[in-house]
Amino acid sequence: MILISGDVHSQYQVINEQIRFAEEKTGRALDAVIVLGDFGLYEQPLRQYFDKEGGHFLRKVYFIDGNHEEFAQFDHLVKKYSHHLIHLPRGQITNIAQRRFLSLGGARYMDALNSPSGSEIRDCDIARCLAHKADEIDFIITHDCPAGIGVPNATGFEFYGIPGFERGPELIEHFKPKKWFFAHYHRWFSCKKGESEFHGLPESWKGFGLLDENGNYEVVEHPVAKHEDWLQKFIRKLFSL
Repeated sequence: MILISGDVHSQYQVINEQIRFAEEKTGRALDAVIVLGDFGLYEQPLRQYFDKEGGHFLRKVYFIDGNHEEFAQFDHLVKKYSHHLIHLPRGQITNIAQRRFLSLGGARYMDALNSPSGSEIRDCDIARCLAHKADEIDFIITHDCPAGIGVPNATGFEFYGIPGFERGPELIEHFKPKKWFFAHYHRWFSCKKGESEFHGLPESWKGFGLLDENGNYEVVEHPVAKHEDWLQKFIRKLFSL
């Protein structure tokens, strides 16, 4: 059984809390965790959690990149912390618990703040995905959603346009995936179009999804407390000087 998680945003401790709850709920050990982008791959919180506090994950954790990662040091950080987590590159098929996942990190361009260099989905990423045959995959995992599946915009974000990346429908047509999982929009979402189901997840501290060995998917709403993040701590210390 695989735990599917939405945005973590450097709240790494939440992953273990959700693992414990999932295993208590199901009465069995999880095979793996997949984080659908915005893991929060930043040097300072990684060093604090893994190096200074001795943190570790209870189960194997895979993640795709979102639009909130430290892209200038991304490859270096992935390598440095590879004994704690596994990055799934764009356009790669990975077998996890006997299921084949096509991964596509990144997101559609939003603005300079939310779309740092390296975060935008590019045509070459789509080409790498389309190079695979449809029968080579079971599921698609992305950070952003494909355009046109009906994901609503959050209030105040309407000026970004219709949610989703424009070339997503090409992947739907080519693969006709059994299920497609995404995050990014910080909300639960579910719909079916043709042969494919689409499932969106909120932030990791609000709940998660469970995907069993038969391909059945279950939404689990389980709120957990967030910790003060590294940026909030920095600002608090700055203004206390």
